[in-house]
Amino acid sequence: MRPVVFEAGGGVVLRGIAQGTDADGAPLLLVHGLASNARMWAGTARELDALGHPSVSVDLRGHGTSDKPDGGYDFPTMVEDLVRVLSALAAEHGERWRRPVVAGQSMGGNLVVELAASHPGAVAAVAGVDGGMIDLPAHFPAWADCERELAPPDLTHRTPDELRAMIRAGSPDWPEEGIDAMMACFGVSDEGTVRPHLTRERHMRLLRELWERPPARRLAHLTVPMLLLPAEGGGSVAFTADKRRDVQHALDTLARGRAHWFSPADHDIHAQHPRQLAEVLHDAIADGFLA
Repeated sequence: MRPVVFEAGGGVVLRGIAQGTDADGAPLLLVHGLASNARMWAGTARELDALGHPSVSVDLRGHGTSDKPDGGYDFPTMVEDLVRVLSALAAEHGERWRRPVVAGQSMGGNLVVELAASHPGAVAAVAGVDGGMIDLPAHFPAWADCERELAPPDLTHRTPDELRAMIRAGSPDWPEEGIDAMMACFGVSDEGTVRPHLTRERHMRLLRELWERPPARRLAHLTVPMLLLPAEGGGSVAFTADKRRDVQHALDTLARGRAHWFSPADHDIHAQHPRQLAEVLHDAIADGFLA
C-alpha cells in the first residue's frame, strides 16, 4: 500500500491509498460510506491485489485524512471530486484507468450510481456494497423521521480504548484490521476523547442528500452494468426485510444488473469479509459482467 494525493475542485486535497496500481487486472476505484474512511477497504484491496487487480481507495472530502472544507457536502460536488480522481489516475497510470470498475459501500454506493449516471463514459461498471439501492424516502417518507432514526450517536465522551472495546463487542468476528480501520474514522481531542473526522453538521447534511437523492431515481439512467452486493443479518434499519424489495426493484430497473447477497453479514462487508468480497468482484470481472 502507498499513500496517494489528488486535487479536487477549489483546491481541496483528497488523500487515499493505492494497492498494486501496476497489476495487470481490471483496476478498481473504491469509495467508502458516510462517516467512514478509505482504510475500511484495506483488506479487500489487498485481496484484490492478490487476484491481480490494482485499486485505489480515497477519503472523500470531510472524511479521514482528506481536507475538510466548509462546503461541497452534496452529491454533485462529491461526484466531481471522483471524476478528478479518475482523471488523475488515468494521467498517471494510463488509459486502462480511464474507465475502471468503481465500487462504493453504503453512501459510496449511491455516489457511484450518481457518477455512472452523470458521467457514463467515466466508468466501466459499478458495484454497490450494501449501497446504491436503498430508497430512504420509501422507509422514511418524512425527513424528520429519517433525521431522528439515522442521526449518528454522540461518542465524543468516549476514550479511544472505550470506543475500540465497543466496536469489538459489536463486531466480534471482524479482523483486527477492520477494527483499526473503523477507529480511523476518529481523531483524538486535547481532552483525550474521540471526535469523528466528519463533523455532525456535515454528517447530517450528507444524510439529507441521501434522503433527497435516492438512487432508485437514477438506476434507469445507467448504461453500464451494476453488481448489487447487499448484506442481511446486521440487525439495523439498513438490514430490514424491505431491503429485498429495494434490491429487486433495482434489478427490475437496471439495464444490466446482478445481485450477490452476503448473509449473514454486517453493513461493512468490505471490512468484515474482505476475501469473500474481493472474490465476488473478481469473478464478476472474470466472467465479463463487470468487464
